[in-house]
Amino acid sequence: MPATVSRATLIGLIAILLWSTTVGLLRSVSEAFGATGGAALIYTTTACLLCLTRGLPRPGAMPAIYLWIGGALFVGYEMALALAIGLASDRRQSLELGMINYLWPCLTIVLAIPFNQQRFRVWLWPGLLLSLLGIVWVMKGSGSGAPALLWQNMLRNPVAYALAFLAALTWALYNNVTRRYARGANGVTLFFILTALALWLKFAVSPTPLTFAPLPLLEVLFVGLSTAIAYSAWNHGIQQGNLTLLATASYFTPVLSALLGSLWLGLTPPLAFWQGVAMITLGSLICWLATRPR
Repeated sequence: MPATVSRATLIGLIAILLWSTTVGLLRSVSEAFGATGGAALIYTTTACLLCLTRGLPRPGAMPAIYLWIGGALFVGYEMALALAIGLASDRRQSLELGMINYLWPCLTIVLAIPFNQQRFRVWLWPGLLLSLLGIVWVMKGSGSGAPALLWQNMLRNPVAYALAFLAALTWALYNNVTRRYARGANGVTLFFILTALALWLKFAVSPTPLTFAPLPLLEVLFVGLSTAIAYSAWNHGIQQGNLTLLATASYFTPVLSALLGSLWLGLTPPLAFWQGVAMITLGSLICWLATRPR
């Protein structure tokens, strides 16, 4: 592999590492500033940094369908994920909700069949089933895992779980809409601005006091900076690096996210949690392999 390709691939891998810190830090920030206030601070920071490094967005240069539908899906995803983790009953549940979000890789592939006429092999469906089973296993924890018990756990915090599933579906839709309608346009900077504005509007409707402290502010700055860097690094990596290696590595993000989130939040998840994470990852990989050219 040429040195320039290797360097670009390494930069792309850094993006995966940075994205894997999101779940743990989102929860930590939400504990300090509230679910809405913390998310608003994070996305405002990211939007400002993207504007400084990439310039102000030009909406007129983007295809209308990508701008409106893609923008709505992007904003919906970021809000749903941030609020789901922020509304979790405790840190353990926030880790569960973060893993539910990682259904999006296999959902992206499944939705690509009607959206983009994606060809696939029959083992796509076992891969999807394995990922869904992984979610059940993650939620099972150290309990018996009976369906009635799992359903009761979801009913204790239905809004957070619904938002997590909505986030996975919304990001899968965004990926397919972008692939079909973006025509090379990149609206990420504009979409982050809109996300920040939407969160501040929500915050204005039901304001809660924001108490600023040095450590939570540093966490906000780190998440905002890492998100801005990750998007730029990923774009560079997929354009000039080894796309196959990066695509494969991205499917291991749930494992890395669970590990880093557990370390940051001081959690020791049970064995069933890690088994579920492995199922989600393996199921996503099977879905990806089922759509590769022969």
